[in-house]
Amino acid sequence: MKFLNKNLLKKIAKLEKVEYRFLEKQISKGRVVIPLNKKYANKKYVAIGDGLKIKINTNIGTSTEHLQIHDEIKKLETAIKYGTDTAMDLSTAGDLDKIRKKIIHASTVPIGTVPIYQAAVIAEKKYGDFTKMRFDDIWDVLKIQAEDGVDFFTIHAGILKKALKILTKNKRVGGIVSRGGAILARWMYINNAENPLYENFDAILELAKEYNITLSLGDALRPGAIADSTDKLQLFELNVLSELVKKALKKEVQVLVEGPGHILLNQIPYNVYLEKKLCFSVPFYILGPLPIDIAAGYDHISASIGGAIAALFGANFLCVVTPAEHLRHPTIDDIKEGVIAARIAAHSVDVLNFEDEWRKDYQLSLYRAKRKWADQFSILLDKEKAQKYHNLQNKIDVCSMCGKFCSLKIIETCKLLK
Repeated sequence: MKFLNKNLLKKIAKLEKVEYRFLEKQISKGRVVIPLNKKYANKKYVAIGDGLKIKINTNIGTSTEHLQIHDEIKKLETAIKYGTDTAMDLSTAGDLDKIRKKIIHASTVPIGTVPIYQAAVIAEKKYGDFTKMRFDDIWDVLKIQAEDGVDFFTIHAGILKKALKILTKNKRVGGIVSRGGAILARWMYINNAENPLYENFDAILELAKEYNITLSLGDALRPGAIADSTDKLQLFELNVLSELVKKALKKEVQVLVEGPGHILLNQIPYNVYLEKKLCFSVPFYILGPLPIDIAAGYDHISASIGGAIAALFGANFLCVVTPAEHLRHPTIDDIKEGVIAARIAAHSVDVLNFEDEWRKDYQLSLYRAKRKWADQFSILLDKEKAQKYHNLQNKIDVCSMCGKFCSLKIIETCKLLK
């Protein structure tokens, strides 16, 4: 990890409010990663892993139904404004190279991608069917994206031919909900061949090492329904990912592991334990998790609950889930709502472990007790919404819920509060 020099690590340690030696030790053990392509100019430094504050990622990007790159840039700006630590370009339509470059150029936070998406799109155009894709097509995409400055790749190398046999024998309620997983599953089925990302993982490691790209090992077989929580397919893939993590650590390539998914509430701690145990305590990037399936339209709330529990038990990196999940391509407002929900989950754990995070809530409470509204708004996750709610109904120093019967004001008149 030659690009992570001492001066850079000292700067990151200061930002993270941890000791330099602690950060250096965690990185050397693979327990902390810093997604940072060697062409990292003007990027915000972000460290993810054990002993650090919980980080969040926001997904943006075009789809076959929504091609407006301007909207995706606005989503990126919105996500950054409300506190995302990284973003991923998941575009699948339009000029993908141009879109990615625009997003990287516009971003002040690390950018990730899922290269198999672009490889499949190119193969569809080139051959008329993405199942005719060859590893050379994937390799070309990996090299182009690395050269463009992508900081982390999601690589779905853990889904193997054997997993398809398990799927056939053990029917799932939710099937395969990972887009990358579905693409590779169909490719393996049609070609009767092994996962090309798995078979060429050593080459991918060399490329990642050359550009200092962090590999995020994708959970292609994550449960897409709580009925499939911690099933044979999920566990099979996790064991494969353990093997791949070991290879990455041996090559000194930064690596993290992606996790489920839709998971029953009482199984979330066990899922975190399994990832940490089997994958040598590398950072755990958790997609939700969603502890119920019936919250469509409110999945950001479901994910906030699941994410807080996961983070409490050791997950390090939360993926933003928006209210649009399972329903539509997210809007700018959906991104805002999702980021704030994820920030709530992250902060609810950080407040237990970091003095500066606890201090925010303490200070807010002092201002609230004295009805110092402007001071309160300056600390809140979404001050604009709070100001709008308060100003719509309030011309006095109390809120309109209690009005002249404000409990804090009543107690003040008794001189019980100093």
